[in-house]
This record gives sequence, structure tokens and C-alpha cells, in this order.
Amino acid sequence: MATPRDAFLITCEHGGNRIPAACQVLFAGQQPLLDSHRGYDAGALVMARTLGKAFEAPLVASTVSRLVVDLNRSIGHRRLFSDLMRTAPVALRAEILAQHYTPYRTRVEDLVRQFVADGRRVIHVSSHSFTPELDGRARGADVGLLFDPGRPGELDLCARWKTAFAATAPELRVRRNHPYAGRDDGLTSYLRRLFPPTTYVGIELELNQRFVLAGGRPWTALRADVVTALRLACEP
Repeated sequence: MATPRDAFLITCEHGGNRIPAACQVLFAGQQPLLDSHRGYDAGALVMARTLGKAFEAPLVASTVSRLVVDLNRSIGHRRLFSDLMRTAPVALRAEILAQHYTPYRTRVEDLVRQFVADGRRVIHVSSHSFTPELDGRARGADVGLLFDPGRPGELDLCARWKTAFAATAPELRVRRNHPYAGRDDGLTSYLRRLFPPTTYVGIELELNQRFVLAGGRPWTALRADVVTALRLACEP
């Protein structure tokens, strides 16, 4: 649950498939790839904006394609750069890190530090989405809540959030640490190393892109259900 000293922070690392001018020659003819789940998280930015407005929270988002640089990966991670970028000159990759990766991560970290310095506990929701099918196998969830089970605040919030979904939108398949593990390399994992559980709660929200593809009422309803369930989860 949330307390009066809690502060919400919303981020979206894979909000678009934009290619910076310096990289466009590397991505010539790659529009189908950029439009796929490998290029960006469809719907994640819309969800992030909805959460930011609902909880009056700062929003940090990027629309640069994850194929240029993955803002949700640590420096040195094998998937920080895509195959297309690994062939780019070292100077270009350094430029991309300086112009896009470092400012984004620094902005998020600075906001957490500011809240903590003010005596607040940060509830950070990182908005993502996932393809309904991967490698020929259907994903068995509509909503995924990713967290570190070893951090009590994250464990409690996700348990309450899942229970709230069951009460308000029982038709949704909500799973914890699915389709990925909450402890995997990512922005929330990085911030957990900097801030103790008492001051930082980091959750990755994963939405099935089938709702985004359907559009209309299903997509609108899912966004409303996410907000409603999170409000209930944060009640005393």
C-alpha cells in the first residue's frame, strides 16, 4: 500500500521506434523490423502517460527505438545495442550513449534521489508491453507485474495489485514475474542497487500487445483497469 510520504514516478524506456539522424543509414529498409515488437513496446507510452496523469507523477519517456540503444539494459549488456548497431563505428555508439542513454538514465536517477532527499519513498512504475506470441508460443498473460521478491515493498504492492485486478477485472490474466523475471537486468534492477527497499519500490508493468492491436474499447478498458487496480492496491 502507499503512504502519504510515497511519491510516484512513471517511466517508459521503449516508447517509440524513432531513429536519430546519425543512425538512419544503418536502418535503411528496416521499417518492418522497427514496427515490430523488436523495435518498440507498442502501447507502453500511452499507458505511461495515463499513469502519469492519474497519479500526478513525473513521466520520463523515450521514443528512440530500442534497436538503436536499449535504455532498459546496463552498459556492457549484450543486448544494449542491436545487431544493426554493433557494426556501427565506436564513435557513433559513444555518441548515442551520450545523447540518449546517459541523459535518460540520469534524469530518472536524479528524480529518485530528489524524492528520497525529501524524505519520500518512491514507487516507480516502468511501463512496457510484450508481443502476444514469441517463437510460435502464445504468452499466457494479459498483464505482468515484475518485481524483486526479496524486497518487501515490491512483493506487497504486486500482491495487492494482483488482488485488486481480481476484484475489479477478473477476466484479465494477471501474473507476477511473467513474461520476464523481475530481477533481470533493467532500469529497476539498477536503481535497486542504489536505493534500499525502504526508499525505492520498482515495478515493471508489462501489458499484452493484443489489447493495443485490438484498439478501441478493449485497449481503453485495460488502461482504466490498470489505474483502478493500482489505486486500490495503494489504499491503506
